[in-house]
Amino acid sequence: MPLPKRRHSKTRGRKRRTHYTLGAPSRSVCPQCREPKLPHRVCPHCGYYKGREIITVEGA
Repeated sequence: MPLPKRRHSKTRGRKRRTHYTLGAPSRSVCPQCREPKLPHRVCPHCGYYKGREIITVEGA
């Protein structure tokens, strides 16, 4: 397996890693309450998933 003949500088490695950022999570709209939620998860506002109530959420 080939190995580098010379060590790469810190700057060169950091330049390569500038795009390693974490993006914002995508959001979808809950069909029950129209609040934004993460896709494929139970809505934290109303407790519904795929048209069924999964958890009971006490209203404030």
